[in-house]
Amino acid sequence: MTALRELYQEVILDHNKSPRNYRRMENADRKVDGYNPLCGDHFTLFIKLKDGVIEDISFEGAGCAISKASASVMSSAVKGKSIQEAEELFKKFHTLVRGESDPMEDFENLGKLAAFSGVSEYPARVKCATLAWHTLHSALTSKEYRVSTE
Repeated sequence: MTALRELYQEVILDHNKSPRNYRRMENADRKVDGYNPLCGDHFTLFIKLKDGVIEDISFEGAGCAISKASASVMSSAVKGKSIQEAEELFKKFHTLVRGESDPMEDFENLGKLAAFSGVSEYPARVKCATLAWHTLHSALTSKEYRVSTE
């Protein structure tokens, strides 16, 4: 577990400092705003789909280190995946950060996403870690253009 805690700190710091896919996408097929009123995190997620596959994904906005890092890692993890694969990853990630699965078992399937298992120790931070994911879920499954963690 010590290695997982170190990975957690490394991933959060790296992706907060240098977020991947952090940009506005002008030609997005889907655009959804995600907001966490509890701490003020706010991100806009942009998705470009082609034949049911996430061809491109980006985000912009502001939030705590956990929410920004989670959005960054998520965007890298789902790019090139089908909508179904992204939805399955969303479910696994949500289960992980809520402490409902074994992070060591999930490490092989989740890669760097497994580092977020440490969030489960801080229940108030679960919404920070899942904001981008709930926004992604909404972008892929509904017509809502604004998502809130409340």
